[in-house]
Amino acid sequence: MNKQFNIQNLIRENVKGLNPYSSARDEYVSDGSEMVFLDANENPYENGVNRYPDPQQRGLKSVLAEQKDISADNILLGNGSDEVLDLIFRTFCEPKIDNIISLPPTYGMYKVLSGINTVENREVLLTENFQPDVEAILNTVDEHSKLLFLCSPNNPTGNIFREDIMVNLLNKFNGLVVIDEAYIDFAESESWVSRLSEFPNLVVTQTLSKAYGMAGIRLGICMASKEIIAALNKIKPPYNVNELTQQKALERVLDVQSVKSEVSSILNEREQLLKVLREVSFVEKIYASDANFVLAKVDDANKRYSQVLAEGVVVRNRTTQPLCENTLRFTVGTPTENKKLIEVLNKLT
Repeated sequence: MNKQFNIQNLIRENVKGLNPYSSARDEYVSDGSEMVFLDANENPYENGVNRYPDPQQRGLKSVLAEQKDISADNILLGNGSDEVLDLIFRTFCEPKIDNIISLPPTYGMYKVLSGINTVENREVLLTENFQPDVEAILNTVDEHSKLLFLCSPNNPTGNIFREDIMVNLLNKFNGLVVIDEAYIDFAESESWVSRLSEFPNLVVTQTLSKAYGMAGIRLGICMASKEIIAALNKIKPPYNVNELTQQKALERVLDVQSVKSEVSSILNEREQLLKVLREVSFVEKIYASDANFVLAKVDDANKRYSQVLAEGVVVRNRTTQPLCENTLRFTVGTPTENKKLIEVLNKLT
């Protein structure tokens, strides 16, 4: 455990003294009784969405808390993971004073959000085998380093970060360590959510966009200590997760078997894709993946991207990212989509 960590030293002073907006649905929480609601200036004519949504998403949080074996007080939900990440910036980082640490190649929104919030982004490249460089990270940190972002499984590389490296950073970094687990459902490794009680500075973010197949509803999940969640709730917009999103998300997370079945299919298709990529003449290296995509180094990424696109398949050219020169990222599709991609790859020379 990081004994030097104190959450109160991280929260911005203006947030500490902030009284969050109290909505009508915060002040009266329905217990299911038949009531006449005349408190929120809503249109009274029922159409399914004429009432404001639950600002704390209690029904959805209750299911997620049970599935993840944590308290609902350890969960904050947002309009996609991007809103969750932005709330973390705005709660803990003082503009023009504080800084964050990110580890390229990685998810691009960390850098974008640092710019939006006028917070310095100190980049420390991953090692050649795409693992965090602990010594370099700790040498980059100063007293104003508030957040360290670890995307694991990492995007765009696809790999899980080693446990010993993560523990080392959690113990030695005195800010918040934000582990972005957008792709964790495709990995064999256990989620870091199970270790929230062990590390007071640990924040885990997940999403319904990947394994749950709900990118269109925008539902992000943040899990951390009750103290961290309480601080984030101070600045969370009162109705940030709309009623339709809550309904669809609840329906999906309760359908455990369908999600497991789709993840299993994606993992099987990933193995089929890997077998083919190993035989493709212009593929020079295939990186190990714990996600629903595969990163491959090719002879000429710009050329191969254009060739694949001309055959009606859209992949991602990652050649502009650090350590990713001449790489393409292939998302694993349905068996039919994967078959099409494999046909295209075998066709090219």
